[in-house]
Amino acid sequence: MKKEINQPYLINSISELHRLLELPKPTHTSVSVIDFNKIKCFADVSLQRVIYNFYSICIKKDFKGKMKYGQNYYDFDEGIMTFFSPGQVISTELTDDMALSGWWLVIHPDFIQNYPLAKTIKEYGFFSYAVNEALHLSEKEEAMIASIMQNIEQEYLSVIDTFSQDVIVSHIELMLNYANRYYNRQFITRKHANNDLLVKMETLLTDYFNNEKSGLPTVQYLSDQLNISPNYLSDMLRLLTGQSAQQHIHNKLIEKAKEILTTTTLSVSEIAYTLGFEYPQSFSKLFKSKTQFSPLEFRNSFN
Repeated sequence: MKKEINQPYLINSISELHRLLELPKPTHTSVSVIDFNKIKCFADVSLQRVIYNFYSICIKKDFKGKMKYGQNYYDFDEGIMTFFSPGQVISTELTDDMALSGWWLVIHPDFIQNYPLAKTIKEYGFFSYAVNEALHLSEKEEAMIASIMQNIEQEYLSVIDTFSQDVIVSHIELMLNYANRYYNRQFITRKHANNDLLVKMETLLTDYFNNEKSGLPTVQYLSDQLNISPNYLSDMLRLLTGQSAQQHIHNKLIEKAKEILTTTTLSVSEIAYTLGFEYPQSFSKLFKSKTQFSPLEFRNSFN
């Protein structure tokens, strides 16, 4: 069945995904490990813009042809991992001669619903990273992740018993913990590039407050200006500085507020509106939480 390319194709079930990929029916309807070597229908127009209603975790490598996510082309000669949450729109340009190897784990949310993982999986920021922020794996890391995926497959291919789901969920948690470790390694090895991003972000914030733009700057605004996803920005900043993007915004705001308080006679309300606050009380509350002083107490300490 074909749909308009500009309308995302909603894939609700793992069984439907197997059918679209022209694969045999899944052994388990809530979790499946797919071998990319066995997929032969990449050019199906239905798969060019999709929404999966399940979690999607991929290792892609040995790529032939061309694949385009969003506005960018990507090279998968080395193993990379991508993570997508249910409901995300994924746009991909596919060709008839395309081929790649690797593994694709899909997990329906219902499968983990009664486990702590149902909550903790939402805390992994990399499920909302852009494709250009994918996890690049060393050969050893790739082998580790692939072995966990194969263990998951072997578990659901074996005789199902009362422990099967517990074991599979444990393997998924283990894989996510490794992915978290590897992403932290990637942040560290790209520290120079990330420091450049930090400098650019600080400049953006300085310009924003100096130009007195309307409203407070948001994490989304910063990430858009830096061409990275909000989650990636916050996770990168936490590793570099121990603070999230929102905390950086607040720090720069307080820095600017202190400057205005000590160099002008503007009232607290005027300063609040200048900085983008809708209500002066919100500004005063934030200022005190960061400095232990009210804005007036801070100003008076300089007189």
